[in-house]
Amino acid sequence: MSTLAPELSPPRPESADALDRALRAASPAEVIATALKRVGREHLALVSSFGTESAALLKVMADVDPAIPVIFLDTGWLFEETLAYRDTLIESLGLRDVRSIKPLEETLSREDPDRELWFTDPDACCRIRKVEPLARALKPFSAWINGRKRFQSATRADIPVVEDDGVRLKFNPLANVSREEIEAIYALGKLPPHPLVASGYLSVGCMPCSSRSAPGEDARDGRWRGRAKTECGIHTTKMS
Repeated sequence: MSTLAPELSPPRPESADALDRALRAASPAEVIATALKRVGREHLALVSSFGTESAALLKVMADVDPAIPVIFLDTGWLFEETLAYRDTLIESLGLRDVRSIKPLEETLSREDPDRELWFTDPDACCRIRKVEPLARALKPFSAWINGRKRFQSATRADIPVVEDDGVRLKFNPLANVSREEIEAIYALGKLPPHPLVASGYLSVGCMPCSSRSAPGEDARDGRWRGRAKTECGIHTTKMS
């Protein structure tokens, strides 16, 4: 896995609304290919949690261009199974530029010295372990790709294919796909499942804030169980 590339001055691409209209019915591969064509590989990144459905988007990307940079947030609270899954997918998909990003040690020492922030203030924990590291990692890029899907939860039911996060373009190639289509990508690509799927995890994030899902629940109902929180913040915060 490579280290972070030097900070560049990314160009400002065309409007998100225009691209969203053009790509509303496009396939995931067409969305990624368009993003690549519009901004170029050096200004495009895919952000992946290497979670329970991540292999589908990574497979589509790898078929388009396996050298597109992939940003992985190693929060310090991830399951060992997720770290092992990351390494498995890097090898099996031939991913050429996966960048593991960690929170700043001085921030952790100052704001979470006892590693209890996930319990006392989960929003602050996500900010220092996910939002701030991703904002740093995205600085060289003018567009990024993520794996959100409308079927995952009510809060994601209306996400567009392309949006503007306030700083750069944000591509959601899987916005329109169904759970069955995700399963088909796994089957056709012979993709290995995340090791925790067999244990009942439909969505996997950090260990303290992930739980098994009950039958009939949305994929993300096991995240931050018992709290009003539904998002970590990377999709609701301006990535300046």
